[in-house]
Amino acid sequence: MTIIVTGGAGFIGSNFIFHMLDKYPDYRIVCLDCLTYAGNLSTLAPVMENPNFRFVKESITDREAVYKLFEEEHPDIIVNFAAESHVDRSIENPEVFLDTNIKGTAVVMGTTTLLDACRTYGIKRYHQVSTDEVYGDLPLDRPDLFFTEETPIHTSSPYSSSKAAADLLVLAYHRTYGLPVTISRCSNNYGPYHFPEKLIPLMIANALNDKPLPVYGKGENVRDWLYVEDHCKAIDLIIHNGRVGEVYNIGGHNEMTNIDIVKIICKELGKPESLITYVEDRKGHDMRYAIDPTKIHSELGWLPETKFADGIKKTIKWYLDNKEWWETIISGEYQNYYDEMYGSREGMK
Repeated sequence: MTIIVTGGAGFIGSNFIFHMLDKYPDYRIVCLDCLTYAGNLSTLAPVMENPNFRFVKESITDREAVYKLFEEEHPDIIVNFAAESHVDRSIENPEVFLDTNIKGTAVVMGTTTLLDACRTYGIKRYHQVSTDEVYGDLPLDRPDLFFTEETPIHTSSPYSSSKAAADLLVLAYHRTYGLPVTISRCSNNYGPYHFPEKLIPLMIANALNDKPLPVYGKGENVRDWLYVEDHCKAIDLIIHNGRVGEVYNIGGHNEMTNIDIVKIICKELGKPESLITYVEDRKGHDMRYAIDPTKIHSELGWLPETKFADGIKKTIKWYLDNKEWWETIISGEYQNYYDEMYGSREGMK
């Protein structure tokens, strides 16, 4: 079994690669990643010497490179994590999100040449990793409401709009050409190797350095937090056993306000809450995300295993034990890591 994982040098993609190589030692895993700001090759250092792993530095928007990789590897499954994934960055620079998230998916999924290649190589599954943000948000005063797979798409940011557009393309290729696809839409992930711009790792890093902890607005925004390992197990189930043409919501049943999370981090690290600084809210900031994972539970038997109280402790411990990883990112040096450490390594073309 050969699986191409796009965006595998990012947070969720790298954790998925670790999970798959550990669980399926006979699988071949090929990571395709162009190493944009959130792609960090040092994250994959633990598997770089694995004979069943290959890293290829190319963009999913490069048609020639993608075709060449398919011809070389004859993949059975594609799992597409590749996306510009930071909402704040999408607000400041929406064009790059559209280029990767929509045009890239069209390359991986979409042209007649690629579809012919998929048929020639007997592709078994294309899986699109999406987000609950395509559904918009829920009101804070209706805790009884949750996102289901039937919830209409109602996006709020350039990021979520680009992800929704990619989802629609994937489903269109299934309907039009019969391509065997699945889509998963997850809630907010947290855990090891999370890029330090995001809420939880940013607060951990700043608190450890006694820096201000910037919180948007009043910090009342609610997110459903999913430990990344639980998410990887869900995707594993979907690509092997999920029904073709279906969307599966993946949620953690761990709703927390942003301010409560920051206070928990302060408490765990023994830092004063006086570090918390309230800043101007994000444009169009969604108030509440909450996923109903009934479908994936009833069809595939998946439920989140990690309670937030346990997951946040594990996450903080990981950041304490791996300071070099995130301090390198904060310094910006990680962007040179590819050239310095792996530029001449065979297979990185």
